[in-house]
Amino acid sequence: MVPHIQSSGAGTAPKVWFITGTSRGFGRIWAEAALKRGDKVAATARRLASIADLNEKYGENVLTLELDVTHSDQVKAVVEQAHAHFGRLDIVLNNAGYSLVGTIEEGRAADVRALYETNIFGPLAVIQAALPLLRKQGGGHILGVSSNLGQVTLPVIGYYCSSKWAFEAIHESLAAEVKQFGIDVTIIEPGAYATEFGSPESLKFAAGLDIYTDFKTQFMGGLKNLERGDPTATPEALFKVVDAEKPPLRFFLGSHNLPDVRATYEERLATWEAWASVSNAAQGPSK
Repeated sequence: MVPHIQSSGAGTAPKVWFITGTSRGFGRIWAEAALKRGDKVAATARRLASIADLNEKYGENVLTLELDVTHSDQVKAVVEQAHAHFGRLDIVLNNAGYSLVGTIEEGRAADVRALYETNIFGPLAVIQAALPLLRKQGGGHILGVSSNLGQVTLPVIGYYCSSKWAFEAIHESLAAEVKQFGIDVTIIEPGAYATEFGSPESLKFAAGLDIYTDFKTQFMGGLKNLERGDPTATPEALFKVVDAEKPPLRFFLGSHNLPDVRATYEERLATWEAWASVSNAAQGPSK
């Protein structure tokens, strides 16, 4: 079934976006694509200078704001400033995040906490700041950029995967809670794309243990051979989601995600089925 799409083109009021992490990658591409189609965007980044050029290109249709999502007080102030500036926020898009590279044994508690501060608590602060405003205006659409690794896992970046699993659980619960207010929630799950996500600004490395050196070298070498999608091909798909009358809770970006996730769940189901008699016996006798 093809979803019913409502265009943001001629005859339709432009949408107002609030986007975190717009200095590069998907955040930058989607912010500019939204502006080019006539929407308005509150674009945020940790360094205002990294997005200053948007003002020159798009004038009053863009509001550039400095934001570190790990500072909850700043998050609240910036979300409220964006809402006051444009009069509403139709789409709140949490995109900021990074990955911690290291095995589970190598991950230091401080590094894992810092990862969660950006990947989980940062988006949560944005959501909690935006919800009262979205309720008051009668609706809106919250989008969270997760990953196909919110459904499956890989070694060496297990802490990143764990942050996306938590991210997805929060958004799934949120969707059920805010539906009554006319607020939609969508989890965007990209596969591998040729963005700057592998750059030093998007990766942090745990202190290594020699015992894992060969394993990590082999794993990272395999990642280099992954077929990566073209990030500039994604805006139209994103627009179909935000323009849909009934947007999906989860949405894959890329062609490899569905086969990979299907294979993973087939394996999980087979394991659960194989152990079903043991599991059922642990229920105890029926009363």
